[in-house]
Amino acid sequence: MIDITTLRVGATVACFIVFIGIVAWACARRNAKGFEEAARLPFEQD
Repeated sequence: MIDITTLRVGATVACFIVFIGIVAWACARRNAKGFEEAARLPFEQD
């Protein structure tokens, strides 16, 4: 059987992998244009 410690380790590893995926997605050059446009939105006037 799987004990609680194994489940906690598995959850921690899964969350770390998701975190690394989000960081990789945010740092990808193909997303830079969209992020730059989103950064300018508060300064645009109607």
